[in-house]
Order: sequence, then structure tokens, then C-alpha cells
Amino acid sequence: MSRSLHDQTLALAGVFQAATLVQQVAHQGQCAESSLETSMRSLFATNPESTLAVYGELKDLREGLAALVSVLSQQSQRQDVDILRYGLNLIQLESKLNKNPEMLEMVAQRIDQARHTARHFGYTHTNLIANLASIYADTISTFKMRIQVTGDPKQLQIEDNAARVRALLLAGIRSAVLWRQTGGRRWHLIFFRGKIIAKARELSEEANRSVYD
Repeated sequence: MSRSLHDQTLALAGVFQAATLVQQVAHQGQCAESSLETSMRSLFATNPESTLAVYGELKDLREGLAALVSVLSQQSQRQDVDILRYGLNLIQLESKLNKNPEMLEMVAQRIDQARHTARHFGYTHTNLIANLASIYADTISTFKMRIQVTGDPKQLQIEDNAARVRALLLAGIRSAVLWRQTGGRRWHLIFFRGKIIAKARELSEEANRSVYD
């Protein structure tokens, strides 16, 4: 299962990169622009040649891979608990979305309509972020189960930050879709946790090396 583990780990890193950025925006009101762009761009990768092609290059998933290692191993940092909760909730919400074909189709259509905005303004422009946030608010936010984002109330009350959080949650759902498509299942996080951590650590080291090549 080595190839599927490789692809599943990349997709999980996408989930946890989005979760990490949500945590950062909620507490600090900012996150790395490059990581945000990777998450937003992944929403528009509908016919990728490979799992990695959804995100770009391995270095573009550095934050997600590092977070995956941290939250699945010792959870040594305070923010790890929030990030783990967001990641698991995203996987759970994707499962609910997958059982609702009408909503799934609506999400897909509206993301496709947002392509023009992405091409015109770029992946991190406030216009696109607001557009993607509205997709999340109109669809996934209507489920009984919701992700409770905690942080600095002052930051979360800023409209642009709230929009970025919702857009990132949508990106996290997209990565959770990819994880399921590559064979990922929730029970893998329990029984294959050690293998996932080892693969994420290996990919993280490779991603860090590629930055300096």
C-alpha cells in the first residue's frame, strides 16, 4: 500500500494545512500567503495528473506535513489540539457532503463559476476569498454539525478574516475528498497512525530540502 499511503498522506497534509491556517487566522489574523494560495488553488484542481499536482510542488505542503506529524504524534504545542479537531471535523463533514449529491453538485458548480475570479484576481484576492466563503456558508454551513472555530474574538469579527476561515474550511473539505478518493478512511488514522506519521515526516524532510535546492 506504499503508493496509496504516499498519496493519502499528501491529501491529509492538505487537510491539516487548511486546518493550521484556520487556527492562525483565528488567533493572529494572518497566515503565510504562499500556504493560503496553495489551499485556495487546490479547490480548482479538478482533473489533476497526480495527487501532488492538486497542490503544486511538495514544498507547497510544508506547513501541512509538519502539522500532520505534530498533531498525530505527541501534540506538543497548544494549537495542535485545535488543529487536530479542525482536521477530524473536516473529514467528518466531507463524509456528510459525500452522502448529499445535490449539495455536492452545487458546491462543484459554484467553485467552477469562481474560476473566472481566480484567473482575473489571483488565488488570494479578497474577491475570490469572499466568493469561496459564501459557497461554504450557503452549503456546508447548513449541516447540523458545524466546525466551531475558536480564537481571538477581535480577529474573528473582522470580515476578511471570517471569510478566509470559511474559504480555508472549504479547501480542507476538498482535501478530505481527495483523501477519500485515494483510499483514506477514518479508521486508518488509528490503525495506520504510525505509518502515516513516518511517511509525513519523510515527505516533510524532502519538502524542506527542496526549498534550499
